[in-house]
Amino acid sequence: MKNSILITLAIAGTSLSAQNKTADVDSIIKREMSERKIPGLQIAVVQSGKIALNKSYGVANIQDNIPVDSQTIFAINSCTKVFTSVAIMQLAEDGKIELSDPVSKYLDGLPPSWASVTIKQLLTHCSGLPDLLKLLDPYTGGLAALKNEEAIWEKLKSIPLEFQPGERFSYNQTNAYLLGKIIDKFREKPFAEVFSEKQFEPAGMGSTIFGDSRDVIPHFAPTYFYRTALDGQKYMEQKMVNNYYEFPYFRRTAAGLNSTAKDIAQWVIALQSGKLLKSKATIETMWSPIQFNNGQNTPWALGWGLAKFRKHHRAIGMSGGGRAAFLIYPDDDLAVIVLTNLGGGSPEDYLEELAACYIPDILNADPLTFLRINLRKTGFDRAIKVVKEQIKKDPYFKPNEFELNEWAYRMMQKGEIKNALQIFKLNVFLFPNSWNAYDSYGEALLKDNSKEEAIRMYKKSIELNQKNENGKKILETLI
Repeated sequence: MKNSILITLAIAGTSLSAQNKTADVDSIIKREMSERKIPGLQIAVVQSGKIALNKSYGVANIQDNIPVDSQTIFAINSCTKVFTSVAIMQLAEDGKIELSDPVSKYLDGLPPSWASVTIKQLLTHCSGLPDLLKLLDPYTGGLAALKNEEAIWEKLKSIPLEFQPGERFSYNQTNAYLLGKIIDKFREKPFAEVFSEKQFEPAGMGSTIFGDSRDVIPHFAPTYFYRTALDGQKYMEQKMVNNYYEFPYFRRTAAGLNSTAKDIAQWVIALQSGKLLKSKATIETMWSPIQFNNGQNTPWALGWGLAKFRKHHRAIGMSGGGRAAFLIYPDDDLAVIVLTNLGGGSPEDYLEELAACYIPDILNADPLTFLRINLRKTGFDRAIKVVKEQIKKDPYFKPNEFELNEWAYRMMQKGEIKNALQIFKLNVFLFPNSWNAYDSYGEALLKDNSKEEAIRMYKKSIELNQKNENGKKILETLI
């Protein structure tokens, strides 16, 4: 009888703990949806190799007032890149490619200037290659002049490198395009079939599908964004509009997938349980940075753009289109996936706060989450002061330059220019020898019409990096 009572109490305690965690998650999600005006959202949490939570919130289709449910499919945009990464790692495990080899070893007809670019450099966006996306931008005449992949490919090869391979980071869609060509060649079939056979089917991802706005996808949540219209010199109220987007087939290794939070959760479980990659060593390689030419680590892992290489509660994941994001905590046996139908909803901003509902100490591990929570209360103008105070309390409190920069750009894109300026300013304070920190701060100052201060920042950036050609061009227009 006594043992029976203890077991009953233990079960009740476990159930209450789960309810409390779910209530905490609900509170964060509802707050973020309200503040960011997110119509619909899905979340899944993986813990100890199982789906611990899978919930839906809000409206999937505003036009017809269709609610989000567990079957609702969301565009995941650049989260597609991690599936491309796994496909490349599978080729490496099968002995078909070597990650450190130059791409020119595997693909014919590349320009001589591309000869030294390695597969690892494609995966970590330090290749220096010209960006395919610029040729597809209708505002630069890309679509009007270049109607097919062959024309785009020939044009792309005629454009000079942006910088020497391995010199610095620059997010670039050409990288995923070339990785797709490698997958096609060595699997002897289209990469979409390869993804399905070697990832979707083993993981049980029945709702994951390639496609864009042109495709008919059952249970699909249309994507939206807020557009600020101009009326003369006055800004009008932001208006929600449909987000129409096209991903030509050859671009879909970069941003072509649509999925559910549950499917991605099952993929995470399959990845970590050895169903997708044979060796844990392969996964660790995939989840590690490489080195720039100067010996410093890249901000990305191999194909994974949310990379928190820290001592405690390290995390790895990806974000896509400002509407989808997830993080895996390999040492904590935890993962959090959030999908939304709002471009600019930026769930990457609050993933760690959600993870802390399950492992509270994660809040102390992530400086970005600490700053976001505290500056929302005290004001972003206190950013430098808050960081100074926190470093005195905790010498291990070390904000990451790349993460701060990305966060500030996300705020700037949403029109939160004053808050973004404070984070760019913080980055300059923390990293006074970074040319990129000054360059980014200068860009934000220009958007805030602070021309003289912007000139000063650009001059400092160029002083630190004489190869900052873009900064030189902007400075020429300002002086």
